[in-house]
Formats: sequence, structure tokens, C-alpha cells
Amino acid sequence: MTRKLRINYYVEHDREALARRTAQYLVEMAAEAVDARGQARIAVSGGSTPKAAFQLLADPHQHFRAAMPWDRLDLYWVDERCVGPDDADSNYRMTREALLSHVPLPPDQVHRMEGELDPEAAAARYESELRNSFRLEGAESPRFDLVSLGMGDDGHTASLFPYTTAIHEMSRLVTANHVPQKDTWRITLTWPVINHASSVFFEIAGEDKAERVRDVFMGPRDPERLPSQLIWPASGILTLFLDKAAAALLPATNGEGCGVLERER
Repeated sequence: MTRKLRINYYVEHDREALARRTAQYLVEMAAEAVDARGQARIAVSGGSTPKAAFQLLADPHQHFRAAMPWDRLDLYWVDERCVGPDDADSNYRMTREALLSHVPLPPDQVHRMEGELDPEAAAARYESELRNSFRLEGAESPRFDLVSLGMGDDGHTASLFPYTTAIHEMSRLVTANHVPQKDTWRITLTWPVINHASSVFFEIAGEDKAERVRDVFMGPRDPERLPSQLIWPASGILTLFLDKAAAALLPATNGEGCGVLERER
């Protein structure tokens, strides 16, 4: 059976505009989920690119902070490095310093991955956290309202790195992934969980990503080499927010900075 994917991509002039677009999208999608179900469940990624959007969400002088329904938001992580919450490499620490320390998000609505634990134990505990907070039964998968992803210049997303075991994991919700090329362990949501979300988007910036963006979203299918190709939401729609440099090798957008790609498999 052929599966189609529509990729809607939006190109901003620079990283500042990209951060504003992302912050606005996070607010809009959270508000939409609260209107529909009374709660918004969002999973975020780490790294320097989303940090700017988090800082805008936390800024009391920006409209984003007042517009976000913090009291109805549950925040999760897509992946985490196997370090403590105060380590400079921690995705949680970045989010805490850029966002959580400045907004009225109740602590019991913050669901962090415990990177300081043994990787397998941390993955098992986070899977248990998902099962409890989403009230899952049996083989049910959590349905996030929104999953925010980045992409590395090697084509990885979340902590699904090229040629690693996690890209073959389909039965678990969360898995520990050894990444030989970085000589480290990571904890990550599995790609079936990401694809089960109501909405999924990538935020990608920088000219060093341009070739990978083209390869992942326009090139031949090779998820072993380009794990970002595993992201194929069940909704059939994927959203990309890009700066001009990252989008340089995609087809030209329309007058409103929008473009569409279509894939089949």
C-alpha cells in the first residue's frame, strides 16, 4: 500500500525570524489542543536552534508568554544526553535556563528524562512515565499534540543516529541508544511514537544543513544513513520551519515563503 506524505515548508530570512515563527507555532498548537481536549502535550528537542524560540516564549515583553496556556501544558522531551540535569550538555538544563525558570509551568507538568541514570534504566523509567501520564493500556502509544524536532548535519533527528540500533526499534516507546560515532549513550523516543503524534515539525537552521535537508526530504529513501527519513507522521503531513540558508537547495517558495513537497513510499 502506497503511503503519501505532504511536506509543508516555510522559509524565514534569518534565525531570528525562524525563532519567532517557531514560538508562534508552539503557542498556536498548544492553544488548539487545549481548545479541543483541555490539555496540550508537547515533546521538545534540545540544541541551539530551539533555544531562541524558548527564550522568546519566556520573554515577558513578547506576546508569546501571555498567550501560552501554561496551566494546561504538559512538557516532555524527545531525547536526552546521558548526563545529569545540571550538566552543560543536558537538553533539560538548556530548556530550564531558557524557558522553565521564567514561566508559570507547574513542576508536575514537566516530564524530564533522567539522563543521570543508567541508559537502559532511564529509558525504562521514561517509558513508565509516558504510560502513567497518558494512561496507556497494553500496546497503546502516547499521542502527543505536537513533537518538535531538529536535524543534525549527519541526517539524525531525536537521538536516532545513522546506523545505530534505535532506528530499528519499533516495539518500545523509549529506548537507550549507543552512538559509537560520538562515543556516548542517548535516550530517545522511538520513531513510531514520534510518528503517532497529532503534529510533527522540524526546525532547521544553517547553511551546513542545506545538503542534508535536500537529501532527507527530496532524495532517495535510505533511513539507515538518513534517520530523519523515518519521520513520516500518521497524519500524512509534516511541517518544516527553515531559515533561508538551510532551505537553499529546496525548490523556490511562493510569495509568502511557503512550499510543498510530496513523497511516496
